[in-house]
Formats: sequence, C-alpha cells, structure tokens
Amino acid sequence: MTDTQERVREPLTGPDVARRRDLVRMKMLATGLLLVAAVVYVVANRWEAAGGPAAAGYLRTAAEAAMVGGLADWFAVTALFRRPLGLPIPHTALIRTRKDALGRNLGDFVGVHFLSEQVLRDRLRRADLARRFGGRLAEEAVARRVVTEAAAVVRAGIRLLRDEDVQAVVEHAVRRRLLTTPVGPPLGELLGRVFAQGAHHEMVDVVVRETHAWLRTHREVVMTVVTSQAPDWSPRFVDERVAAKVHSELLRVAGEIAADRHHPARAALDRFLAQFAHDLGHDPDTMAGADRAKHALVDHPDVRSALNALLGAGRRALLDLVDDEEGELRTRALAAVRSLGRRLRTDERLQCKVDGWLEEAAAHVVINYRDELTTVITDTVERWDGAETARKVELAVGRDLQFIRINGTVVGALAGLAIHAVSQLAL
Repeated sequence: MTDTQERVREPLTGPDVARRRDLVRMKMLATGLLLVAAVVYVVANRWEAAGGPAAAGYLRTAAEAAMVGGLADWFAVTALFRRPLGLPIPHTALIRTRKDALGRNLGDFVGVHFLSEQVLRDRLRRADLARRFGGRLAEEAVARRVVTEAAAVVRAGIRLLRDEDVQAVVEHAVRRRLLTTPVGPPLGELLGRVFAQGAHHEMVDVVVRETHAWLRTHREVVMTVVTSQAPDWSPRFVDERVAAKVHSELLRVAGEIAADRHHPARAALDRFLAQFAHDLGHDPDTMAGADRAKHALVDHPDVRSALNALLGAGRRALLDLVDDEEGELRTRALAAVRSLGRRLRTDERLQCKVDGWLEEAAAHVVINYRDELTTVITDTVERWDGAETARKVELAVGRDLQFIRINGTVVGALAGLAIHAVSQLAL
C-alpha cells in the first residue's frame, strides 16, 4: 500500500467505548498486581537483609519471579500493538507494521475454512432453512411484513420509470414484434378453431338481433338510402314503393335469420368464415392482405395513442392496487405468502427442493466469487491506518490478553517459589 493511499480512521462506536472501558480496567488490574509484586519484593528483600526468617527469602523469590513473569508478559502483549516504551525493538508493534500481511492471511483463512463449498453445504443442510423459513412465513405478522416490503419495492420500481420511457420501450417492442411476425397463419388457425367449435354463433346472434332491431326502428334511413340511389327519370312514388319493399324484405330476412339457428344464410356465413380462416393460413393474397391491414393498424396514430393511454392507465391502476393495504391484490398476496409458508413447513419434497436450490446458489457464489468476498476483508484492512488497526484489535481482544499478564505474574510467583523451595531442600 502506498503512502498516498487513503487510510480510514473511524470513530469509536458505542460497543467500542464499552470495550475500551473494560480494557483500561483490566490493564489497571494487571499493572496493579505487578506493582504489588514490586512492593512485596522490596519489603521482603529488606526483611531478609535485616536477618529475617527463611520465609522472607521465599517471599522475596516469589515476588521477584512474579515481577519477571509479569514484565515478560507485559512486553509480549504490548509488542503486539505498539513498541514497548517507544523503543525501536525488532519484531514489536506487529499488528501496526504487519497489518496488510495479517489481513491477507485472515482473508485466506476465511476463504479456506469458512467459504468452503463443502462447509457451506453441510451448514445449510443442518440448518433446515426451508422448513424454518416456512414456519416464519406462515405467521400472519411475518407474511404481512413480507408483502409490505415487496409492495414498497414494486412501488419504487413503478415510480422510478417514467411514463414516456415505458411507452417508448413497449411501443418499440410491440411494433417490432408485430411488424416482423406474419399475422395470417396464427390468426387463421385461431379463427379456424373458433369457427369449428361454433363459438362465433353467439356473436352472430347478437349481430342479427341488433340488425333486425335497427331496421325496425330506422325505416326512414333505409328509405332515404334506397331512393337516393334511384335514377333521375324514375317517378318518386315508384322509388318509394321500391324502397319500402327493400326495407320490408330486409326486415323479414333479418327476422328469419334471427329466429332460425339453421337458416341457410347462417350456413353460408359459416362456410365463408371457415374458408376465410383457411385462406389466412394458406392463400398468399389473403395473407398479404392481412399483413397490409396489420401495418396500417399498427402505424395508425389513434392506435398508438390508445396504446400509450392504456399503458398509463395500467401503471396508475397498478400503483393504486399496490398502495391499497386492504385491497384485493394485497389480500391475495398475503394469502399466497402464508400458503407458501405452510407448504414449506409441511411438504418434505418442497423442503428438499428449496434446500437444494439454496445449496446450489451458495455453492455457485462461493465457487465463482470467493476471491471477491475475501477481498472485502483484505481491502478493508489495507485501508485502515496501522495505529487504527492496532486499536481495533486491541479493543476486541485486549481485555482477554490482560489475563496473560495477570497469569504471568501469578504463575511467575508460584514458579519462583517452587524453584526456591527445591533449591533450599537440595542444600
């Protein structure tokens, strides 16, 4: 890492403040114990020099060994984080001077022992995530929270997209798809099935009934149309007689067709529609005509305007559905989430499937992105200042390391006492 590279110094958080308080307390305890050993050593040494009993020698030796053990462990603990007494002693301030190497080693350790494919698979298999997650989803409060969060995501996504952007994308996609896809064959196949099943008969009934009703109430319109087409030399009364006859015949035929489901005109219409459906898929001229009609329809300004209006209305309607907490969409989504939770909790086959998917997903991430994941550790440590790194590590483990100093003082005292006792017995 270069000297110009940015180093990060972070302020102490609440937990770090508590750790520092505990660390200071333990340092005072360990240092106080060392000072007690020093005081005992001075007192015992003078006592022994003044002709005190043999116990004075034992006490002096124990205190002396306690000081040696305490000082040695103080040096060892301190050398991890800083230079003892500020002296440039080799192999001290290890974390500060070797933090980058420690970060790389930590990243490698995590990658090998924690981000191992087999370790993750075993952990996920024992965790039984699908069943446990299903049990949580089946709870109404949790399911409602899931639906609420999903609605927030959908709402944000919808509002992020502008109407004109959506319209441009959809219009381009629809136009390109429609203009490059022949409409005749699929339309002919669809209409052929509809006509073969007789699904169009109801529509024919509606058209015939409405035509008959219109003819009955619009006699003057028919009369006017017919008489307007008569030649100039034809007498007026003759034109009116002919127009009346035409109207009455049209009304009669429409009534007969409406009343008779087996009327010859209906059969002729069925044959015509069936032939038309066949020609849409096989006759080149009919297919070309269908494509020309498709192009004219797609390029018509009114159609494009209607499509844009439909998209805008659909977007607003979807927002209204998402925002309505007691609406049908939210209610159905809540029921679906709880149903999924119950299935995950009780259906062992589904549990195995979901657990398998999770294992494969975790394995894929570990296999393909393990280096990127461990790089988070190494890069973060490299960005820390050396003193900052030492401070963080000391706050994390320094309190426990002070027990090494305390143990060193106590064990040193016991070891010195034992050695002095053995030496006295051997004389």
